[in-house]
Amino acid sequence: MDKIIFHPEFVTATIYEWKALLKKEEFKQIIIDSLQFLVKENRIILYAYCLMDTHIHLIWQVKGEWLSSQVRRDFFKYTAQQFKKLLEQKYPQALHIFKSTQQDRIHQFWERHTLCIELYTPAVFEQKVDYIHHNPVKAGLCTYPEEYVYSSAKYYLNAVDEFNFLSHYNG
Repeated sequence: MDKIIFHPEFVTATIYEWKALLKKEEFKQIIIDSLQFLVKENRIILYAYCLMDTHIHLIWQVKGEWLSSQVRRDFFKYTAQQFKKLLEQKYPQALHIFKSTQQDRIHQFWERHTLCIELYTPAVFEQKVDYIHHNPVKAGLCTYPEEYVYSSAKYYLNAVDEFNFLSHYNG
């Protein structure tokens, strides 16, 4: 049977109702830990990322026999469970702001519809990397993209991989 090959994928996911859950670093760390796991377990190649207070941007490529939908499902389900656990332990008074209006869940941490775009050409890929890296600058969080800790910009400029999970898109 032929191996399934996927193009890299640009993923944008937003915290429910644009709440600033990821403002605290410990919530960003949940995302970092999850991405490290996915890379270590050979489920994805991670090319670029940026973690903002209310949303995340990723460029990843699904590997092996995994389907993109499976990786996304597991990633968002696990991170939501970890967000809930951390809120219960350290910020129980804030848990109610993530109360869901949906019948299938009690709490909701991610908006239901994640933007996923397959990147078929190098030009589009590079445009998305540039967009991701300039997101914190545009938001006023830093002057230069490489100054923002929760982004892959420093990796592409200075070969510094803060969390040891990135692959350069040029090999």
